[in-house]
Amino acid sequence: MIDKDEFNFMLSDLIDELPHVFFRDLHGGIIVSDDCPQSEYSMNNDLFIFGQYRVNNLGRQVVIFKGSFDRFYSHLPQEELKKKLREVLRHEFRHHLEFLGGVHNSKSLEAEDKREIQEYLAGYANWEKASAHKEEGNIIDSPFDK
Repeated sequence: MIDKDEFNFMLSDLIDELPHVFFRDLHGGIIVSDDCPQSEYSMNNDLFIFGQYRVNNLGRQVVIFKGSFDRFYSHLPQEELKKKLREVLRHEFRHHLEFLGGVHNSKSLEAEDKREIQEYLAGYANWEKASAHKEEGNIIDSPFDK
């Protein structure tokens, strides 16, 4: 597992890759949390949050959840971990930029995230329907075990 100082240093390097203009109106900055929060949509303790873009009365900020990275990616080599962290950081900055630009359409990241949640929930709905047939002797594998 990477310690907090190494994680913050890695994040700092990734932040330096971003153009300065991306930070416009990000008054709350970028926060690193040790938490490993579950999504409110988690059906079976299997959906966790790695980053979050927040807009509240304190302003706008990006939160990176180191606890989630520790739980799920501690086995990765440092360069692979850095790729995952870059992906999450850029995802959250896309939310920020779209918010600033007033982008709230079907092509926005917010809409894409909602579609992914719907697919996740639909997978559980299909699993529950299929499980009802279990009594008939059919063998059913969970769609989330793959």
